[in-house]
Amino acid sequence: MPFPARMKHSVTELPFNQLVGIEVSSNSAHLLRLPPGPQYLNHVGTVHASALLALAEASSGEFLLRHLGSSEGIVAVVRHIEAKFRKPAIGAVTSTATVAPEYLHKLDTELASRGRVLVPVIVELYDEPGTHSLSATVEWFVQKLDPHHRSL
Repeated sequence: MPFPARMKHSVTELPFNQLVGIEVSSNSAHLLRLPPGPQYLNHVGTVHASALLALAEASSGEFLLRHLGSSEGIVAVVRHIEAKFRKPAIGAVTSTATVAPEYLHKLDTELASRGRVLVPVIVELYDEPGTHSLSATVEWFVQKLDPHHRSL
């Protein structure tokens, strides 16, 4: 199976994230943003759990893409996600993401030496009023691609 078009600048370029409506945040303290809208609401009028998880996953990928500088020659896939829904989210939702310094070091050194690495990205989501709505850890498998092999 051939790879789809590679993203150049942001995970917001991926078709699924465009479909969902995930945007780069205009607030430099946040990575990504899910705008407000009735299409994101659940049966009790708050942001649906699936919308929050989509933003968390995308935010973790955005963090890795910004750290690595490019997706060229690399494939990264989610292996595991663990999330805690803290408080209901209302309105727009924004994200932050971090990786512990020892895992950033491991990402850089093991990717260079072994060609692959597992890295956990910690994501926090906040709704429009600033309520901490979700905490997640998204574990990524990151691997250098063999330049002569273009499929998984």
